[in-house]
Amino acid sequence: MIRKFFLILTTFIFFNFSFNSLSQAADVPQGIKLAKQQILYRGNGSEPTSLDPHHVQSNVGGSITGDLFEGLVSQNEHGDIIPAVATRWNIADSNKTFTFHLRKNAKWSNGDSVTAHDFVYSLKRAVNPVTASEYAWYLEMADIINAKEILAGRKKPYTLAVTALDDYTLQIKLANPKPYFIKMLSHYTMFPVHQKTVEKFQDKWTQPGNMVSNGAYQLTKWVVNERVEAVRNPYYWDNQSTVINKVVFLPIESNNAELNRYKAGELDLTSTIPPDFFQRLKKDSPNELKVKPHLATYYYVFNTKRKPFNDVKIRKALSMAIDRNIIVNKVLGEGQQVAFGFTPPTINGFIKPDNPYEKLSQQERLKIAKKLYQEAGFSKDKPLSFELIYNTSEGHKKIALAIASMWKKHLGVKVRINNQEWKSFLSTTRQGNFDVARAAWIADYNEASSMLDVMISNHGNNDGKYNNPEYDELMLNAKKAKDPSPFYQQAEAILAKDMPIAPIYHYVRVRLVKPHVGGYMNKNPTDQLYSKNFYILKH
Repeated sequence: MIRKFFLILTTFIFFNFSFNSLSQAADVPQGIKLAKQQILYRGNGSEPTSLDPHHVQSNVGGSITGDLFEGLVSQNEHGDIIPAVATRWNIADSNKTFTFHLRKNAKWSNGDSVTAHDFVYSLKRAVNPVTASEYAWYLEMADIINAKEILAGRKKPYTLAVTALDDYTLQIKLANPKPYFIKMLSHYTMFPVHQKTVEKFQDKWTQPGNMVSNGAYQLTKWVVNERVEAVRNPYYWDNQSTVINKVVFLPIESNNAELNRYKAGELDLTSTIPPDFFQRLKKDSPNELKVKPHLATYYYVFNTKRKPFNDVKIRKALSMAIDRNIIVNKVLGEGQQVAFGFTPPTINGFIKPDNPYEKLSQQERLKIAKKLYQEAGFSKDKPLSFELIYNTSEGHKKIALAIASMWKKHLGVKVRINNQEWKSFLSTTRQGNFDVARAAWIADYNEASSMLDVMISNHGNNDGKYNNPEYDELMLNAKKAKDPSPFYQQAEAILAKDMPIAPIYHYVRVRLVKPHVGGYMNKNPTDQLYSKNFYILKH
């Protein structure tokens, strides 16, 4: 059940945040008849690269680890922060010292107590270069003292400013004030892992039978490219409020295949839908089609370390030649918003700057594109030729074909289109083995830094290796500012000038949900879905 929370100002020195709720959980209305079999089948999009919270790289793995693990805080259906393992916290030293008070009934799936020492171990593990966490940069972006130095090899992981004051009191100290730090803690990189299990089984600790987790569910089965299954964790502190007994995640990369399995009754909710079917589903299944804004941007990233993409003229020419209205209205048609900037305009802490290209007509943009293309040394007689890669998906393929056609028609560009399975695609882009790649970024928390940090030169997901010291300095100053919005605005303007990426559209989240699925609220802009909040109606 979702309950209201309140804020108490205890002294002039620190804020004490206390909540009169325990957590979000399944809220079954009176009179509702539940199905005898409480099993939820979820489409997961792709096969997760890992179920280790410190090696998860996207929402593909994040959706599963969100059921298996739980951090200090979580999110409710509106995306607001609510207590999880921590029941309350104090903020002192002008948003630089955070003290968390942990619930004493939080347990691991083997019955061990979840303590502050677990979080100390886990955060130091995440930042340790030996762990090679793909999201280790997240702790540096959070500004935890010494995280930057540890990642650079200048200090040891034990120096990270995370301390267990006692078994149930955790303190985290930041190098600079960060008013939105609490929001960052709902991310899977901040989840605890069970030290004895990790040390005993090493790389195999995430296998069924080995994994010990602290979330509402525990892993029971993992068949690669087929399914991941989890059942209720009887030791979970709020297990009595959980209704779904078993969750089955099906990794189905093909949108069409996922839709067919949904229609066949094999799925209760999909990860997305094929764009081609949106209008038909809107007409035939309006009560099952769920559409909501999503804090995410779809874009193409240029490898700025490769010629000719190190030339801003080529990057701008290719970006200006994309007719985003056609992509949004004709290729997709689900309510997506044309994007000329990286940050979704609805995200907290962001004032959209004026973008000179957005105000132009497409014909005016094409004129600019052709001029820049020629200035960079290319023409229809001497065309640019390169490879565009995307992860396997009918939707990505349709967009790639449409944009490649635009580039060829208006500039004479020759594009080789290459699709890759999700794990291979992640490896390729992470290693920088590409010319231009399909990309998307979903905000990890509802604040503009969660988007703009991605383009910092040392960010772990800056696959195009964009590097602008002025941009880095702006984002550093934003982290120290009481009001960071002017810095965010300037940073976004620099991206429009340098164009290391070609933003295409801001997402909406579209999925199908069976009428017998209760608890789906469709309001969280970060699209965090926790199975413990669902229930299956009698049908």
